[in-house]
Amino acid sequence: MTQSQPIFILPEGYQRTLGRDAQRSNILAAKQVAETVRTTLGPKGMDKMIVDSLGDITITNDGVTILEEMGIEHPAAKMLVEVAKTQENQVGDGTTTAVVLAGELLKNAEILLDKDIHPTVIAKGYRLAAEQAQKILNKIAEDVTEKDDDILVKIAITAMTGKGAEIAKEKLSRLTVDAIKQVLDKTTGKMIINLDNIKLEKKTGGGVDDTELIKGLLIDKEKVHPNMPRLIKNAKVALLDAAIEVKSTETEAKIQINDPMQMQAFIDQEEKIIKNMVDSIVKSGANVVFCQKGIDDLAQYYLAKSGIYAARRVKKSDIDKLALATGARITSNIKELSRDDLGFAGIVEEATIGDEEMTYVRECKNPKAVTILIKGGTEHVIDEVERAIKDSLGDISISLKDGKVVGGAGAPEMEVSKYLREFANSFSGREQLAIFAFADAVEVIPRTLAENAGLDPIDVLTDLKVQHDKKLKWSGLDVFKGKAVDAWKLGIIEPLKIKTQALKSASEVAELILRIDDVIAGGSSKKESPMPHGMPSMEGM
Repeated sequence: MTQSQPIFILPEGYQRTLGRDAQRSNILAAKQVAETVRTTLGPKGMDKMIVDSLGDITITNDGVTILEEMGIEHPAAKMLVEVAKTQENQVGDGTTTAVVLAGELLKNAEILLDKDIHPTVIAKGYRLAAEQAQKILNKIAEDVTEKDDDILVKIAITAMTGKGAEIAKEKLSRLTVDAIKQVLDKTTGKMIINLDNIKLEKKTGGGVDDTELIKGLLIDKEKVHPNMPRLIKNAKVALLDAAIEVKSTETEAKIQINDPMQMQAFIDQEEKIIKNMVDSIVKSGANVVFCQKGIDDLAQYYLAKSGIYAARRVKKSDIDKLALATGARITSNIKELSRDDLGFAGIVEEATIGDEEMTYVRECKNPKAVTILIKGGTEHVIDEVERAIKDSLGDISISLKDGKVVGGAGAPEMEVSKYLREFANSFSGREQLAIFAFADAVEVIPRTLAENAGLDPIDVLTDLKVQHDKKLKWSGLDVFKGKAVDAWKLGIIEPLKIKTQALKSASEVAELILRIDDVIAGGSSKKESPMPHGMPSMEGM
């Protein structure tokens, strides 16, 4: 009797997890990620301290920051990190919401899998529920424009509540709204907001209250010569993308000098070239020069003698922002510089901030680039305030672009859950169970808000359901009073996009993970296997 030879189609040392084991492993990994960030949700959410291998400390309750710093290894868990990154890139806020939702969808799917409901049936039910949820959210949303200052400030305050910036949230919210309104552009009839035009500078010293909005720019450069004036009023600003020095030739050149007089003539000629460059600048009427490249020592002397303030090696991004702030044109040829190329700033001043010399360019006429100077007692405080301000800027920006906002405090989730249950009744069979599971999962947001506030989630959800049945669509949870309130009247307002994007990303990743029934991990050179059988590897967690 001949024995058949075994056929190996995978490399030595590979790990393979099949069927229910693969699903359980992936769902468990995703649930662990969701549980990690869940305690950070809401005004009473707690912070995480993450210490990396170098001993650097990050203290935050920002979902995407936590997940990125943790260095997650498990492939399914990494998918949830991608959900958080997508949310951050698209909206700038709501990362914890998206991850917690995805974790809950998978948790509820696991219960259905235990009842022998096929993963593709669950995925189809989730897809139907997600589409319906988008329609419900768009239907209940309210309109907002750049003229609704009160609503915009409330959006910013909502984004900052529960974060390190909360101590000065009123002031910071007004700064972020002013900054957005300053840089928004409607010249084409379409709302364009480029958040890159809002520069965030951080300096330790003072408190969070000392954070200020500069209607212009703060540049991390000092004047190049001590004899230059520290302060220029009514500044006429020239922006140069060319060096104020003698260029070396592109090709290699050799100059032979036989006579010392020739040497002197050579030096004199160099000086003359530099003097002509400075004369071109003086002739244009400029009294402030920001140069992207170098400025020769002799040029510095001539510029100082003419009473011109100059800074060199300014970053290209700062030069571009200066053009937007002052209205100047960036010039590549100094000889071509004219009065029409100059921009205007009320004040250009060198100032000491902390232990550094920096240049303020402020009081610009209708600047399309501004700076928020963030201050605080320690670097960790400033970093967390910066994250809160970025969230606020993202929220206000996306609210204005979409023109739609919703109440917060768990109100939209309760409304979506209510209508999804009605929607589920129009189906029969197993998809209906999946839609009910989706409706239950959406309630994880108000439930988590209650848990993080130390309240009984069952009592809270029951109370909220009663309110929503009475057609009070903005009824949400006041975590400080522990009861249902009108979130809109209380000023808890969020962009519609936070909710729609979170639901979209969470449902898509849940469907993707559910459809995986075989995990094959290639052979590893390490002694440890890349993925222990049945249990997810959560290295870094």
